[in-house]
Amino acid sequence: MENIIVDARGHQCPVPVVMTIKALEGVKGPCTVETHVDNETAVQNVTRLAGSRGFPVTSEKLAADHFVIYMQAPQPASGPSGEPRAEEIVCAPDRRGSTVVAVTTDSMGHGNEELGKTLMKGFLYALSQLEELPKTILFYNGGAKLTTEGSLSLEDLRSMEAQGVKILTCGTCLNFYGLTEKLAVGEVTNMYSIVETLAGADKIIKP
Repeated sequence: MENIIVDARGHQCPVPVVMTIKALEGVKGPCTVETHVDNETAVQNVTRLAGSRGFPVTSEKLAADHFVIYMQAPQPASGPSGEPRAEEIVCAPDRRGSTVVAVTTDSMGHGNEELGKTLMKGFLYALSQLEELPKTILFYNGGAKLTTEGSLSLEDLRSMEAQGVKILTCGTCLNFYGLTEKLAVGEVTNMYSIVETLAGADKIIKP
């Protein structure tokens, strides 16, 4: 499978989207596209492009000003005329809303724990697919396990982080579970910041 790298750092919307589409022109078969950008809005718009084409897509934050969107393209992304479609190059506003999600456990609901973990994984994936992403996701108590090495939700959390969602995990909780050195996504926070974030939210979702 061909691998295409698009370095769109230093460019604002809609240039990263147009560069991604142009890079695919002439591709005859399945390929992987890596688009490198330097801001969250560009991540959101290139991700939106992939979604409009039905292409599987993930993204991750490598540094404060370096993000990568990985797109699996089973076919060329250019339109019938070889030009990008107009609806694909519109600069959409920031997808983040003012909602805060508070995750207090690694298992969703009450009953069977294995089922609960499957439901939580599904919840975080569905959250990552919303048209309007949350502003912040807080992880505390057992929820802290979901942001550490071995978590099955890391890919979805990294994708949301790359699009500007703040991923914050309670430091006291990480320490309690012996996971302080295993944090794999987001940042460590404290109880004061957790309370401040919850108090300032327009809407709080607690799965």
